[in-house]
Amino acid sequence: MSRLSYAFRSFFSILFSGELPADIAQAFGYAKPTAAKTAPAAPTPAATSKPAAPTVTFADGAAQMLGLLQREARLLDFLMEDIAPYTDDQVGAVVRDVQGQARQTLDRYCKLSPVIDAVEETTVQTAGLEAASYKLIGNVPANGKAPSGLLRHKGWKADKLDLPATKPSMILAPAELEVE
Repeated sequence: MSRLSYAFRSFFSILFSGELPADIAQAFGYAKPTAAKTAPAAPTPAATSKPAAPTVTFADGAAQMLGLLQREARLLDFLMEDIAPYTDDQVGAVVRDVQGQARQTLDRYCKLSPVIDAVEETTVQTAGLEAASYKLIGNVPANGKAPSGLLRHKGWKADKLDLPATKPSMILAPAELEVE
């Protein structure tokens, strides 16, 4: 699987669930392999119960966010384009527009905040922090734990997601057909 795919999956997984996908964590040595667990059988609903509301899964929300970023910032068009033939100036001009529009889209539908709200390049204590909220890098002890570390990146978390109500779909952006 490509690093770009890992990056997108990690970003949206952390954005929506606050956790790194298990397979990616394993691939980069952040988690130990675990045996697959079988899920318990779902209880059968009683005949008098109301019909269940449609379930929106993580994948639906991630696909919806990608669709919004495509619709409002053309992010997927940019990422899927081969930019090798273009000059740095041409790419830079496009990146500035895509980044600004993508940021506006995120601001509209998400409330993001730093995981650790401290000044980068300062020492931060790990006591009291959820293990999933930070990643140790550099000279990590064999036990995988450290009492403190130098903050290199604050991280991001989604405090609120306000995605518009839509029918779940894997169509991120419809094809556009011009009629003449």
